[in-house]
Amino acid sequence: MTETSPLKEQWIGRSGLSKIIINTGQHILIEGYDEDNPYVAKVTRLYGDGESYSHKLGAVVQWFMRVSELPVNKLKLLGREPHPQEIFYYECRNCDNEVNVESILRPVKVKHLDSNDPFPDSSDKDTLYVKLSWDSKVFGVVNSTVMESPAEPAPASSPPSCLKPSLPISPSCSQSAATPRGPSRRVLPTPDHAIMQKASLGEVDHHFLTVSLLFLQISPGTPKTPRHATPSIPIRSLQTQQPANILEEARARLHVSSVPESLPCREQEFQDIYSFVESKIIDNTGGCMYISGVPGTGKTATVHEVIRCLQHAADMDEIPSFHFIEINGMKMTDPHQAYVQILQKLTGQKATPDHAAVLLEKRFSNLAPRKETIVMLVDELDLLWTRKQNVMYNLFDWPTRRHARLVVLTIANTMDLPERIMINRVASRLGLTRMSFQPYSFKQLQEIIMSRLNKLKAFEEDALQLVSRKVAALSGDARRCLDICRRATEICEHSAADPSSTGLVGMSHVMEALNEMFSSAYITAIRCASTQEQLFLRAAIAEFRRLGLEEATFQQVFVQHQALCRIEGLRPIGVSEGLAVCQRLGACRLLLLEPSHLGVLQHIRLNVSQDDIFYALKAD
Repeated sequence: MTETSPLKEQWIGRSGLSKIIINTGQHILIEGYDEDNPYVAKVTRLYGDGESYSHKLGAVVQWFMRVSELPVNKLKLLGREPHPQEIFYYECRNCDNEVNVESILRPVKVKHLDSNDPFPDSSDKDTLYVKLSWDSKVFGVVNSTVMESPAEPAPASSPPSCLKPSLPISPSCSQSAATPRGPSRRVLPTPDHAIMQKASLGEVDHHFLTVSLLFLQISPGTPKTPRHATPSIPIRSLQTQQPANILEEARARLHVSSVPESLPCREQEFQDIYSFVESKIIDNTGGCMYISGVPGTGKTATVHEVIRCLQHAADMDEIPSFHFIEINGMKMTDPHQAYVQILQKLTGQKATPDHAAVLLEKRFSNLAPRKETIVMLVDELDLLWTRKQNVMYNLFDWPTRRHARLVVLTIANTMDLPERIMINRVASRLGLTRMSFQPYSFKQLQEIIMSRLNKLKAFEEDALQLVSRKVAALSGDARRCLDICRRATEICEHSAADPSSTGLVGMSHVMEALNEMFSSAYITAIRCASTQEQLFLRAAIAEFRRLGLEEATFQQVFVQHQALCRIEGLRPIGVSEGLAVCQRLGACRLLLLEPSHLGVLQHIRLNVSQDDIFYALKAD
């Protein structure tokens, strides 16, 4: 850092300019992604080379946090409603504290209050108040020595006619006083005439920094919607009942939503993901990882376990704190809603998709006081595909920004999705950090069930081995295996009146559950379908896998269908016959179809799992 020296030239903006004086110890507002709530900081040191404004000129600052910048889930630690003009002294060990002079908006008045002092009347909109500090984990009491002797803005008392002729004319004091403070204009203080006269003669002390600022026109704010009408869930009057027997306990532990004590059979994948995210958090950098695998192979569960362990390490001060958010493409009606959800989970702010994209672009591109690393999980990535692929591009491009500190973990079912559907500029942003989850083997499925039961004797050993082998031979889907085991416990419980029953889930119960699971009305419909209809279903799956998506047009599927006919030695059918086959499958609800008037351009989706189709066709 170099010692501060006075500026000899003024910064020329795009419209009318006004000059102000920034002094060490003064509190200032700094431009952020939200124009209505700029960042607040205290100048601790000024630096510059004194030759020209185009050279490096800036300030070292101590950051303060507004209520809107705090994590929403941490506000409950405050124990009270925050004051509208309350800010918090930010104690951060690894945040950037250097700002460019071009980002400084104006000085601001900040007052320190003791913890027992009441907040003054909120009618004074120009003053901010500090009571507590925030260190990314807990609130604390601010030491009074930290807040001593802040320099206040220079009085705006000099008329514009007394300013140096070469400087732009600023509004007079009377005009500033008469202009009401509202959202339509940010009123800047007029500099003191004596100081400006010294500045023109080169007599300003070296600890002063002259900053040229641009008048900003701000559109009137939109009135906020009242939040008092939000419905609430009534408190449970009775406690949930405890399991009455071993089978009920086993059924609860085998539910897919139950959080297991450990995550077996994914130790290596867990370690690789943990090391990747941990290194990014420690190094304060960003990055992307693409995680792929067929459904039910533990991708999302492994990532959640990684985040849980990392949060525990952050609580123990072993790594810096971070902020975790998660979005799921399956829960969005449109891919651009991803911007809305990300912004809301980061700031609690609601916006349209276009506006949210702009705010996120500013947030990840500009310097900000809160420099916690953000870890974002994007599940069902393939559902965020658009023709221009701008959503995917932004998700992968933001982590490359210098000030972003964003780690993106993406999950999809297709291993080669980047090569199949992503254009080159998107795939290049994703990088080469990839991980593939292989389907579970029957031994791994058996180990998963036994770890969930945790020595609870509810199944016969042969019954567990049977269900594990059946599911592993079909898909290796752990969720399907758990569902079959849960259904087997229900069958066993209903047959408990049988004198020959041992009270444990046996082979007969598992076989009955398997028959139910794989003998649904959909399975029966597929088995009873004609050869051309079965080939059309196989063609749809082949096209979905080729595209890496869950839908395709009839024309695309029909090309696959003709190829399968030739492979099977059958005569290829015409387009009209193919449309009739497609309509029959839609009438059986095996396919979901768009309106038929679209013809060969209508989109097709499966209304049954691919595993069920494979099982039904394999049985034939």
